[in-house]
Amino acid sequence: MDRDIHLVNVFTAEGRGGNLAPIVLDATGLKDSEMRDVARRYERESVFVFPAEEGSGADFSLRFFVPGHEMEMCGHATVGTGWIMHRLGLVTETETEIKFMTKSGLVSTRRDRVANANTTGEMVSVSVSQPKGTLEDVQDERLIAQILSVLRVDSSHLGPWAIQNACTSRVKTVIPLKSAATLNSLDPDFEKVKDLCDQLGSTGLYPYAVVQHGNGLGPTKIEARQFPRASGYPEDAATGIAAAALSRALATNGLARSGESVVVYQGRAMGHLSQINVLVEDTGCWIGGTCAMA
Repeated sequence: MDRDIHLVNVFTAEGRGGNLAPIVLDATGLKDSEMRDVARRYERESVFVFPAEEGSGADFSLRFFVPGHEMEMCGHATVGTGWIMHRLGLVTETETEIKFMTKSGLVSTRRDRVANANTTGEMVSVSVSQPKGTLEDVQDERLIAQILSVLRVDSSHLGPWAIQNACTSRVKTVIPLKSAATLNSLDPDFEKVKDLCDQLGSTGLYPYAVVQHGNGLGPTKIEARQFPRASGYPEDAATGIAAAALSRALATNGLARSGESVVVYQGRAMGHLSQINVLVEDTGCWIGGTCAMA
């Protein structure tokens, strides 16, 4: 396959870390097997850009692959695509919004400029829209016991909120823990994650810990980890779709109100700290952050 593959670290924290997204900006004519090969080569969610279908309302169409299969939507890869398009001048400086058609529906990215904590300059931040989605408590005691067993913790480590299946584009099982220390010391039984997710009807386990309550005075800050159902690797450094799903749970649990921001730190235990910024709205949320070339 003779195509340019742009490697972008998405959701960086102070210019470092993030989750790698291989991006092919012109995927016209590529076979599914060739796109899967790219995902296998880099062992990451990879995104492929196609012309939008006429009448779709989109500027471009996106397809996403992990080593094992195609996905309907990938938040960090979409953010990375919007960022590299702006960086390479594929959209004009005045165009701050790009519309993408995905298999989960139409989404928009928007570009903002934010202060660079390391310099006196600015960085470009890109966010992607997500719908409000759904939320359901996991009430089956047998499944809760299995979750604890797979994470290798006991019920005393759980936070005061319910374990919940949350979804904006894909279902994630969000699991509250009492402390970030417990979260980042987890050593899951990875061989059992897929079967457990199948029973839950979920595409990943997303344990989290609240490290700062915003209380209307600033963003709520969260530490989280993502153990995907069957992506071909055991853990993600940053998962925008999971952060979006988590924001639905946080809003329902009274930890974030419409118009408030949530900062999700992920990947610390992997040595690839990522920062996902979530703006909660009544109709859904925006997930975004900064990027850097890998």
